[in-house]
Amino acid sequence: MSTTYDLAIIGGGPAGAAAAVYAARKRLRTVLIAETFGGQSTVSDGIENWIGTIKIPGAELAKQLEAHARAYAGDIVDIQDGERATKLSAREDGMFDVVTTKNSYAAKSVLIASGSRRRKLDVPGADQFEHKGVTYCASCDGPIFSGMDVAVIGGGNAGFESAAQLLAYCKSVTLVHRGEAFKADAITVSAVTAHPNMTALLNTEPVEVKGEKFASSLVVRDKKTGETRELPTSGIFVEIGALPNTDYAADVVDRNEFGAVVVDPRTMRTSRAGIWSAGDCTDGLYHQNNIAAGDAVKALEDIYVWLKSKR
Repeated sequence: MSTTYDLAIIGGGPAGAAAAVYAARKRLRTVLIAETFGGQSTVSDGIENWIGTIKIPGAELAKQLEAHARAYAGDIVDIQDGERATKLSAREDGMFDVVTTKNSYAAKSVLIASGSRRRKLDVPGADQFEHKGVTYCASCDGPIFSGMDVAVIGGGNAGFESAAQLLAYCKSVTLVHRGEAFKADAITVSAVTAHPNMTALLNTEPVEVKGEKFASSLVVRDKKTGETRELPTSGIFVEIGALPNTDYAADVVDRNEFGAVVVDPRTMRTSRAGIWSAGDCTDGLYHQNNIAAGDAVKALEDIYVWLKSKR
């Protein structure tokens, strides 16, 4: 007879791992479905904002998250790694089914913690120099470029927030935005562009990343004149959006126009009773490893109360 779980956790990043630890401590019969452990930060050479650890490589953080989850799992949390959720559906009896690339699981409640993936820079050289100058996380990798000239691609709040972080220690920051107006809040744009080491370019698009062993310049094109020029830069921070990994849940919970799961920030509940969500796959205002873990803990507290109230 197949197991009916109290909880199915989908995702093995900071949110999923934190949820697994708390589920084990609360003795909730749980299945953790994780294609991999660690989330997006596994690609970072050094994470410097994971609280309690001064600096840790992303690969090491992934190992620690997995080790922590397994240490508490015991006979209460089944860890199914190497599996990706492909379909989440709700039954008429209030139960949920999670279909993966390998199996199917039934649970009374679900935590969607499958994170997101960065929208990649699609120009020649971007893939070649990823993690060699091209990066998708200013908080993770920014300090590596202290005292250097860097560029930020993206004119939204994320781009300007990254620029603000980088201005604290980089020699200069050039922000490149292809639109005619910045998408970030006007007050944010005004505050960041007022910095003497900040340059913001409108109607400008990246066309190539150049370098040898590491990136050394970004070629940009003026969309109005068609002219190109080469910006010397050691670091290129890409902030052109993220794509939540939530397609498998499209039929059961409300998502915003970007595909992020809409949640109540007090409890992390979704539009569907019995389903919660935490981390980068939600419509939360800020996305960080620490926030993902905290949101998952918040969700687990609420899930526990919800499950016990039904018994």
